[in-house]
Amino acid sequence: MDRIDDVLVALRRVIRATDLHSKHLAKTTGLTAPQILLMQAIRDHERVTIGELANKISLSQATVTTILDRLEKKQLIYRERSAQDKRKVHAYLTDQAVEILKSSPVPLQEHFARQFSDLQEWEQTMIIASLQRVAHMMDACHIDASPVLDVGTLDRQGSSGEKSGLYQDIEQK
Repeated sequence: MDRIDDVLVALRRVIRATDLHSKHLAKTTGLTAPQILLMQAIRDHERVTIGELANKISLSQATVTTILDRLEKKQLIYRERSAQDKRKVHAYLTDQAVEILKSSPVPLQEHFARQFSDLQEWEQTMIIASLQRVAHMMDACHIDASPVLDVGTLDRQGSSGEKSGLYQDIEQK
């Protein structure tokens, strides 16, 4: 295998790991990684507004609103207009959402972040520069992206699918 193949295989593994984890989340929780990330942000910050949520998880306010709409339909969150400032709307978790978060798997970006933070600063810098260069080489610099490791659109419905061999192996251990 030549070097180009090595790079393409490594990229494909990253894409595939993200896809497998997304399917595992959907199967175990019925939610997407962005939905779980948003629910965690609501849990971690009292009386948070939609704009504050968007800033905290690096998504547009429109995307956050769409995700909240889906979570509200599932009765996992509710929104209330501020009594002090009618322009502000706050999001809150339902009891069911709190229980889901307690038992949900760790989102892939959290697992990655723990391992990445253990690296030396020069290693982190090298990885960032390399990935930015790869994104540039793939003409992907202009694509808007948030720090969520998930495949597909950020506001899609959670879908269920069969567990992959990877997650069957993990659960057996």
